Amino acid sequence: MKLKLALTAATALALSAALSACGQEGGSGSTGAAASAGGKPTICLVMKSLGNDYFQTMEKGAEAHARERGDLTLEASGIQNETDIDGQVADINKCITDKVAGLVIAPADSRALVAPLARAAKAGIKLVNIDVQLDPAALKSAGLDIPFVGPDNTLGAQESGAVLAKAIGRGSKVVILEGISGAANAEQRTAGFVAAAKAGGLDVIASQSANWETDQAYTVTTNLITAHPDITGILSSNDDMSLGAVKAIAAAKKTGQIKVASFDNIDALHPYLLNGAVVSTVDQFAAKQAGDGIDVAMKEIAGQTETGWIKTDIKVVTKSDLG
Repeated sequence: MKLKLALTAATALALSAALSACGQEGGSGSTGAAASAGGKPTICLVMKSLGNDYFQTMEKGAEAHARERGDLTLEASGIQNETDIDGQVADINKCITDKVAGLVIAPADSRALVAPLARAAKAGIKLVNIDVQLDPAALKSAGLDIPFVGPDNTLGAQESGAVLAKAIGRGSKVVILEGISGAANAEQRTAGFVAAAKAGGLDVIASQSANWETDQAYTVTTNLITAHPDITGILSSNDDMSLGAVKAIAAAKKTGQIKVASFDNIDALHPYLLNGAVVSTVDQFAAKQAGDGIDVAMKEIAGQTETGWIKTDIKVVTKSDLG
């Protein structure tokens, strides 16, 4: 699924001049400035699955932010499913071929995307990492220093898990639904849930990946309930998996007996927050995160150097927040 957004606001002459002055690291000199339409730099936004409401929200937020700025052309793309790493590699390669000035990426894997991003950097493209942090060791090995614009996933999961611990009580047995192995945010959220379980006196009896996907979460949760019929809580690393978990709980006729803590705050989860099946989720403000990533890319294109972790907001959301 691909989308290109061409913006028609007045040309940013100062930025265009900065582009010409600063050049492009390691490239032929044609990348970036040559990618500008009417003097406006083109920025690629490469996301994960656009079948996920979270990334649909991110895409819409990026479009709106680009329109508001009016000084860039945005090319947004997403992959078919959360594990389609090859799809993201193809998207990065297209950005290189198109000679864009900047690339903002929410990587499907924290290590596998480093090599194609290194090719983009060599072509002179300014890089920004959002949502899922790229692996620091892999970046160092590739000689890359890419700023990360994103949330504290560990803290968010810990705070969401604390709500579940309070809801079901000390000594309760719980399971964790993990994200994709190799993705930093999956590992961080699992760590946060484990910390919350320890602090709240919960007994984590199983932890298994469902790869961020609803259907996989339904199957995994069904199997976990069968193997551990006495569980009373599920710590789910994203809302899409929570939707599958809630469906599996209902199919097992355990609605009300098993509560879910979640992460992402997509609209589709709100009915389950309201009816009590899900006790918490975490808003990491996908739209603003994309806009912040675009802003950092534009600063780099204009000649500024951005490094390190630029932390974005999180907020635990419960039934009371929905009114």
